[in-house]
Amino acid sequence: MKSLNLILPFGLILLCGPFTWVYAVEKTVSKEDIFQKFETDMQGVRFSGFFTIDGSELPPTKETYEVHRVQKLGEEDLWVFTARIKYGKQDITLPIPLPVKWVGHIPVIAMENLPIPGLGTFSAHVVMDGNKYAGTWAHGKLGGHLYGTIDKINHPRE
Repeated sequence: MKSLNLILPFGLILLCGPFTWVYAVEKTVSKEDIFQKFETDMQGVRFSGFFTIDGSELPPTKETYEVHRVQKLGEEDLWVFTARIKYGKQDITLPIPLPVKWVGHIPVIAMENLPIPGLGTFSAHVVMDGNKYAGTWAHGKLGGHLYGTIDKINHPRE
């Protein structure tokens, strides 16, 4: 029985070891490649989804944001999102510097009490995973969840 206990862990290492190594090799991508892909992926996209308000019985409300482009700003975590935002009766397009953190190759907007001209001060933590986004938001004492899809904007040819 003792010999079986020694063989089993060694057998698992032999079986799992090569797969673990192959996975690690395939997942190696440089920061520059990740940043370039993010800039390309966020060129001319629309975030379409819903947001909720904590404590409200109302159903989720539709939301739409258009991101014309994103660009890395310096060596820190800041990215400039040139975006069209519709919030209440406001409809404005402006560049907004947003902190973006990275979980591997997944971008996460991580803003805390960021003043947005004409709209107010907001906090948000939003994960962008492929063509989906989800997260939390706060505006003063209001807050809630948000989620939806990210799609390329189809502009008609002129």
